[in-house]
Amino acid sequence: MDHDIERGGTWESDMADVSLNVRESGNSSAYIIANNNNAGHGGTSYRHANAANNNNNSASWQRQWAISTPMRSREEEEAEGRGSVRESELAKTATESSAGVVLHLTWKQRIKHFTFTWFTMTMATGQLSNVLYQVPYRFNGLYAIGCIFFILNIVLFIFNVTLLSLRFYWHPQTFKTSLRHPTESLFVPAAVISIGTILTNISEYGYHHGATGAWLKSVMIVLFWVYCGVALTFTCGIYLILWSTQTFTISEMTPVWIFPAYPLLVIGPHAGILSQHVGGNRGLDIIIGGFVMQGIGFMVSLMVYSAFLYRLMTQKLPKESLRPGMFISVGPSGFTISGLISMARNIPNVIPPNFMGIGDMAGTITIVLANWAGIWLWGLAIFFFIVSVGAHYSCLGHGKYPFAMTWFSFIFPNTALTTATFAVAQALDNKPIKIVGCVFSCLLICMWFFVVAMMFRAVATKQILWPQKQEDRDEGGWQLNQELKNRERRVASRRNNTATTQGTSRTEGGGA
Repeated sequence: MDHDIERGGTWESDMADVSLNVRESGNSSAYIIANNNNAGHGGTSYRHANAANNNNNSASWQRQWAISTPMRSREEEEAEGRGSVRESELAKTATESSAGVVLHLTWKQRIKHFTFTWFTMTMATGQLSNVLYQVPYRFNGLYAIGCIFFILNIVLFIFNVTLLSLRFYWHPQTFKTSLRHPTESLFVPAAVISIGTILTNISEYGYHHGATGAWLKSVMIVLFWVYCGVALTFTCGIYLILWSTQTFTISEMTPVWIFPAYPLLVIGPHAGILSQHVGGNRGLDIIIGGFVMQGIGFMVSLMVYSAFLYRLMTQKLPKESLRPGMFISVGPSGFTISGLISMARNIPNVIPPNFMGIGDMAGTITIVLANWAGIWLWGLAIFFFIVSVGAHYSCLGHGKYPFAMTWFSFIFPNTALTTATFAVAQALDNKPIKIVGCVFSCLLICMWFFVVAMMFRAVATKQILWPQKQEDRDEGGWQLNQELKNRERRVASRRNNTATTQGTSRTEGGGA
């Protein structure tokens, strides 16, 4: 088979978004890398046939930044662990238009693009169940509705784990890629947050009216501490991977940078709920651990806040498709409010008589400080909520707002604001604030159904689970850098093999 490699487009210094299309026609396959922002505006084109590539290999790589990667054999790809389904096989099984746009993929091929952002769906569903549990005005059936969302969340979590496991099994190369990708790697903690949300729901609905025995209390205590260790490990690990492998600029900054700290932010609310059912020293340990973990998560988020505000002042709002992520800035304050107030409310029930040298007074002081701190942070959460809502005004035009799984950011962070509103209302015993929280709850349920409906529509219309459509797409020169590193690694390997062969030949000749 004759292979041609054609690379076109305008290559700028910022190496803007790059797309990789695979096109198969007859017995000739072509790989095209084109700049999305400047395709069709000219540029440099390179075409290398196999024969020319063999005869003039050194001249083919004069422009390294163009990444004119030669075709590799199947053996080379398998040696590098590229997976059982290669891009050339993808082209053979796909029906494509003359413009090189893929029109059909099998479900096995589409699952290759099942990213960690799908866990935002379980985050939103689980937190919606949490909101329904904390609604102050109860009615018959509200508990059942909350249980439905709780059980549905577990089913969706199993669904996500299954499909993500199939993605890594069928396409092994995507596992390492997902951890190093500048965008998808930020959503890896979403799986951990989903687990934390499920544990919170178990602590809420599992103890209802003594439905379970003492065994659940012991299990949840163990799982609480296990989750604390896992959340801290993931938060530190993801940030270390990002800081070691990626380079970000302030113009690329979005509140998604806060996302790796989110696993810690759900610990405080969980500790506040669990400590209601656990007394004595174990309850006090849970509250102290919740304060520590919540403090780490909020302080890290607060420092990222400053970068986000600086980015808004210097670079304007993010582009339309990224603006749902602005709601992520609401979450840290919201979760911290509900965590602080709920944990402080349980302090008097678990502290020993001589706690901090003042005994019961320590509990009273803690409640007062937590309530005022919660009210203070409540204003910050409302500020970011208003800014995020206002930023979407210009996105209402047709075609400006393609669906992405980050649309669940409309729900998950705002559930934190809703539970924070309920906590402040309870601290102040304020009826109007309780009503506001109930209105937020109704709006969140409506938004959940809307986003889920749009998600099904996006799957059908190929807006998601499709090449270059989700957070695993090539962007910011990331794919170019990966190909350049792979090419340099192959060239170095060939040189070493050549040098070894030549050295062996000289040794044999000298011996002769």
